[in-house]
Amino acid sequence: MNFLRKLPTAEEIKKIYPLSEELKAIKAKNDEEIRKVFTGESDRLILIIGPCSADREDAVIDYIRRLRKVQDDVKDQILIIPRVYTNKPRTTGAGYKGMLHQPNPHAKSDMVKGLIAIRKLHMDVLAETGFSSADEMLYPENYTYLSDILSYVAVGARSVENQQHRLTASGLEVPVGMKNPTSGDITVMMNSINAAQHSHTFIYSGWEVSTEGNNLAHAILRGYVDEKGQSYPNYHYEDLVQLSNLYEKSGFNNPGVIVDANHSNSNKQWFEQIRIAKEILHSTRHNEKIRKLVKGIMIESYIEDGCQKVDDGVYGKSITDPCLGWEKTEKLIYEIAELRKQG
Repeated sequence: MNFLRKLPTAEEIKKIYPLSEELKAIKAKNDEEIRKVFTGESDRLILIIGPCSADREDAVIDYIRRLRKVQDDVKDQILIIPRVYTNKPRTTGAGYKGMLHQPNPHAKSDMVKGLIAIRKLHMDVLAETGFSSADEMLYPENYTYLSDILSYVAVGARSVENQQHRLTASGLEVPVGMKNPTSGDITVMMNSINAAQHSHTFIYSGWEVSTEGNNLAHAILRGYVDEKGQSYPNYHYEDLVQLSNLYEKSGFNNPGVIVDANHSNSNKQWFEQIRIAKEILHSTRHNEKIRKLVKGIMIESYIEDGCQKVDDGVYGKSITDPCLGWEKTEKLIYEIAELRKQG
């Protein structure tokens, strides 16, 4: 390892880019609304929706401004949490790793600029749209740079078995979704939720820390891949019944699941997210346990359909996994709200 430079601490970055009291109040209000969905006090459906990776601030803010208008229209049925993923796990380690690594996708990695860029992006989303967003906890110690901004955290399929991710999740004050691993072993996900909901003492960022447990830790179903590389979904009615039964046996707090409509559930066929979202709603209408269990749906969506190479330069088109374009997204959100209204 070549130690290039000492990174600024989270305290130093937050001092340069502090949240105003007004933004803190907006974020606290968002947190309370989200918490009520996971505790069952609210019957709204959460939509965690946005690009596969947040690659450029202007397009991301443009997209989320569009979400703001739709949210106001469907507020009785749906609670939107923008998906602003600023670091991207890579299966082989190659490729674009997100704004944290490359605030400019065309330039080499610069982690100092990246830490500043991701904080600024999340702050601008909050200031300009009133949304506090979701991000993936790829690096557990980096959470401190965004701990006062994020309203939702996801632990990915490649990280969910990692001890540091589980213990860190136990100390967060916002909902943390634990994805099933790429192998599809649901017991791994359930063990991760169990760990996150309990108290722990461990090493974090050079400190000995203790946590009280996160009773809002929950499942995310994202499909899986077998040993031959074939994708299989786990969003069907039978999968949700199985998860409900596992929750009943577990005794965990606030049983809940977010269903990821993309990744292995769609075999990365982005247009299938429309059908998958509607099938999930169909399942909730036919089983009261499933309706209570399903807290939301995760959708990968951007301004333009599909994806592109980094150098193609199409505004609002994903440079990682393909996404549902805005016109289809807007229509889908209104259709979900109408289906929820019908019961």
